[in-house]
Amino acid sequence: MTAPDASDIDATLRAHLEAVLMARVSRDDSRRGEALRDYLTVSGAAADQAQAETLAAMIPPVLPSLYRRWIHMFLARLFETVPRDQITLLCDGTDASAASLALAFLMFLESERMEKQMAADLAAYGASQSGQGENPQAADAAAAFLRSRVAELARRQQAKQGN
Repeated sequence: MTAPDASDIDATLRAHLEAVLMARVSRDDSRRGEALRDYLTVSGAAADQAQAETLAAMIPPVLPSLYRRWIHMFLARLFETVPRDQITLLCDGTDASAASLALAFLMFLESERMEKQMAADLAAYGASQSGQGENPQAADAAAAFLRSRVAELARRQQAKQGN
């Protein structure tokens, strides 16, 4: 019997890390809605819980295929920059390791490069969806409306707090 080679080990590690991250980002809709409501309320984009509820319902979920794409980009970078023995530590199955992995992934997503990449991927997704019976500008118009509405709600909330 031969020992597994490095590519087999890397494939196993990648599969485990992908599964852990997908489980973290693919939570159920009620938890997603709760997180959005909390964010909208805390950030001041919604003046009250009812407004946060309405806005949260308007925000579509990100497709698992986009999460998977971004996770693959993260894992590629992780395997380029972190020694395998350290990556192996993240695969021990503990909650602490899963949380550390999720934190590293979030930091990766917050990088300038990934902010641009995510915007491009979301725009491409919106454009692909607008081709299904709508004019090509429909998705962009909806996104622009939502951004302007959130910005307006935030301005109103800041004005209220200033008085």
